[in-house]
Amino acid sequence: MIKQKYYYPNIPSPAYVLEEQKIRSNLEKLKYVREKAGIEIILALKAFSMWSVFPIVREYLDGATASSLFEAKTIFDEMGEKAHTYAPGYREDEIDELARMSQTIIFNSLDQYYRFGKKMKTVNSQLAFGIRVNPGYSEIETDLYNPASPGSRLGIRSLENVPDGINGLHFHALCENNSYTLSRVLDAFEERFGHLLDQLDWLNMGGGHLITSSGYEIEHLIQLLLSLKRRYSHLKIIMEPGSAIAWQTGFLKSTVMDVIDTPMRKCLILDISFTAHMPDCLEMPYNPEVRGAKYGTEGNHVYQLGGTSCLAGDQLGPYSFENEVKVGDEVIFEDMIHYTMVKTTMFNGVRHPDIGIINGRGEYRVQRSFTYEDFKSRLS
Repeated sequence: MIKQKYYYPNIPSPAYVLEEQKIRSNLEKLKYVREKAGIEIILALKAFSMWSVFPIVREYLDGATASSLFEAKTIFDEMGEKAHTYAPGYREDEIDELARMSQTIIFNSLDQYYRFGKKMKTVNSQLAFGIRVNPGYSEIETDLYNPASPGSRLGIRSLENVPDGINGLHFHALCENNSYTLSRVLDAFEERFGHLLDQLDWLNMGGGHLITSSGYEIEHLIQLLLSLKRRYSHLKIIMEPGSAIAWQTGFLKSTVMDVIDTPMRKCLILDISFTAHMPDCLEMPYNPEVRGAKYGTEGNHVYQLGGTSCLAGDQLGPYSFENEVKVGDEVIFEDMIHYTMVKTTMFNGVRHPDIGIINGRGEYRVQRSFTYEDFKSRLS
């Protein structure tokens, strides 16, 4: 019997593993766009908050965007930058800290701006203020990820005049989309809000730009941005991708703990949990790529993949493997760095994966391991 291949015998399981060479490759592409188009590109922490590699990110990009006080503090502490900050709502007891740690505050409504803007300005006189607007157009099919859906709470839908003290506008209507989708979103945005742009200093086009994916036409994006800048030469243009930075830059290593027979098919019990460690797979839902396997039932060795929590739905599949899978074998989930670590929980007290890096020399080092105290400290 052919044994299942062991890809990373020296990496303890479970572990999220970032590959430094791959993230640098992504950042090089983003730097190219940034320089050719004459724009700013910043990291969106909501997709990737692995602050131990912020020094690498800072070599290539212009800073980062936060969606909360804690993200803003992380940017301030670990990147040495003040954040571009946007949240659907701001707490009154946090606005002083947010103002100190931000260079830009974007409001989701005019009411929040009128309520907090003046006080924030007294804390940080250099603050720039923006308003999030809804262009009313997107090509996102999953409502959970569609910020421009008819019932969206994110951004205002019309604005006749620029309120006193507002420096820029922000929109976000993409999710892993290409530059052609961005072009159509821009058309919708200009139709609704183009009359305001001559009165502003900057335009933040949000995230969802999957610039580093295979097949993305980078030169088309650059030409689109240059055309926008020709129409509004005074505007500073900002993009804030998250997934694009960490796209295809690492994996989640798991190990088979048991093999269970069911009336439908065999199920591999893994030392990870989909609901706790890969929640996007259940939310979207989608079936991630598994190294050495393919999704579906066409194959000799077909398994359901089961998580280690007691939630009945903590499973994915089916997947077919080339060889029989046994207890102790590895199962490697690809592309598990963006929108994974940022969403994990310690549900059921299951062991949380390590966070590690394979550096440019091929050496693995653990950046963080989690213990019982991490679980206990989240509760009281």
